[in-house]
Amino acid sequence: MFIPIGFEQHSVVTSLGTMVYYSGAEELWRRSPENEGEPSSKDSVSLPSLVFLHGFGGGSSAYEWSKVYPAFAADYRILAPDLIGWGRSDHPERNYQVDDYIQTIIEFLEKTGDRPTTVIASSLTAAITIRAAIARPELFKSLILTTPAGLSDFGEDYRNNFFAQIVKTPILDRFFYNVGITNPSGIRRFLEIRQFANPSRIYEEIVAAYLESAKQPNGEYAALSFVRGDLCFDLSLYMPDLTIPTAIIWGRQSQFTSPEIGQRLAKLNPTAVKVFQQLDDVGLTPQLELPGLTIGLIRKFLKLFSAAENPA
Repeated sequence: MFIPIGFEQHSVVTSLGTMVYYSGAEELWRRSPENEGEPSSKDSVSLPSLVFLHGFGGGSSAYEWSKVYPAFAADYRILAPDLIGWGRSDHPERNYQVDDYIQTIIEFLEKTGDRPTTVIASSLTAAITIRAAIARPELFKSLILTTPAGLSDFGEDYRNNFFAQIVKTPILDRFFYNVGITNPSGIRRFLEIRQFANPSRIYEEIVAAYLESAKQPNGEYAALSFVRGDLCFDLSLYMPDLTIPTAIIWGRQSQFTSPEIGQRLAKLNPTAVKVFQQLDDVGLTPQLELPGLTIGLIRKFLKLFSAAENPA
């Protein structure tokens, strides 16, 4: 799905199927020009990894982070997967549950790394990543999360939303997916309503990338599981158990998930949550809406974590 120049497609096999991911091309990022053919001091085996996990929604995929992760490829081994059910990864026919993604995120980290990893994740996936980090803390070095909400937090349950109730109706669910997601106007409207604070920041490549992902065979299974609320949970019940250093970015205009919810979640565990950064005039995906700002904040948080890990 619209792989950035300088990146290549790879894959690993998980218990739910093959997961595709994108990583920097060795010849571009890991070799020094003056010593062509010889490993540089930043060969991929010695570089720390950054894993970028996309959120859920109509046509979601690793494209969501594609304007951000190339900025880190010279200093990190980039791993940006399409989660199971999305993008170019396998789309098994199933009603997806939270445990499916906790399991496959853990499996992905186990199969692609040999040391604790910094994971950067978005929205509901970010909330699920918190649960993965609680279950297997030895796999995680730090977390940088945009709008990590379980969508049922503190009793404010997304599943009570009128649209979520409608999509629970058999036949109607496929109808809404086909009419509302698998066409350019439906994708654009979804992005305008759900993900962006400023619709003028949506350009044709974004629409085309989301549409390509949405039209993959069986693409409706994961998307409808999300829209129905099958993947929702109350993150506040888990936040106190998080031990991994975490930074949170929260767009002021995120749909269904106000910054007040984010601040309440952060206050449940001030030991782990080192930073809570609110952004005005931003929606659910600052990584697409304001990628330059998102890159700067990620760099800032990586330095913060590094300084705390290695004090002078």
